[in-house]
Amino acid sequence: MSVELSIVIPAYNEAGRLPATLAAITAYFTRQARVVEVIVVDDGSTDGTGELPLPAPGAAPQLTWRMLRNPGNRGKGFSVRRGMLEASGERLLFTDADLSAPISELPKLEAALELGADIAIGSRSRQELIQAHQSRFRENAGRVFNRLVRLILGLPFVDTQCGFKLFNRAAARAVFTAQRIERWGFDPELLFLARRYGFRVQEVPVVWAHAEGAKIRLWRDSVRMFGDVLAIRRHARAYPARAAASGPGAR
Repeated sequence: MSVELSIVIPAYNEAGRLPATLAAITAYFTRQARVVEVIVVDDGSTDGTGELPLPAPGAAPQLTWRMLRNPGNRGKGFSVRRGMLEASGERLLFTDADLSAPISELPKLEAALELGADIAIGSRSRQELIQAHQSRFRENAGRVFNRLVRLILGLPFVDTQCGFKLFNRAAARAVFTAQRIERWGFDPELLFLARRYGFRVQEVPVVWAHAEGAKIRLWRDSVRMFGDVLAIRRHARAYPARAAASGPGAR
């Protein structure tokens, strides 16, 4: 049977949070008949994340699991790209290891694809859907970053950084094959490439809750992310006009 949905989870030192996430995904898809694969990409963790047992087939035999291990810590962007290019689903979702946007929000993104979008991105744009906030300082810093992204890259999206994005297969193959940025600044690059290639991107407000234990270091990583945004703009003409599909499962 063909895989209908692939879920990619980048994970760095997530041994404490990942088991609950895997259990939540298992419980959600147990009630469904479609074929789903889950790919966890361990990004050089030092806490045993890569040795965690994956859920065994049982109540959800149509749900399969894989653990990929990076050669050291390469970054979230590298991990997501690797998982997405190795995935075989007709639709491909990447989501954070803490499920800040619960998997039960997936139908909202799928509805956008059903209505014609190629990519649906979760968004924290509606305050009434935020169940647990980050610190005010972090929220304000995020708003400033998103304004800069819109200004520099010409992107119209309120929230580029929410780690809950769904792609159809054609969009995923094109965008992730061309992706260059391997750390935190990869989200704006994906959206920049998607618009450059003419894919339809829909921003979808989702339920979201901040989870303690975030790996991003605000000052250092914010500077790097801003540098990544400038690099995207500076090298815009160097991106391929349209990346050819390649790698495992390409079609």
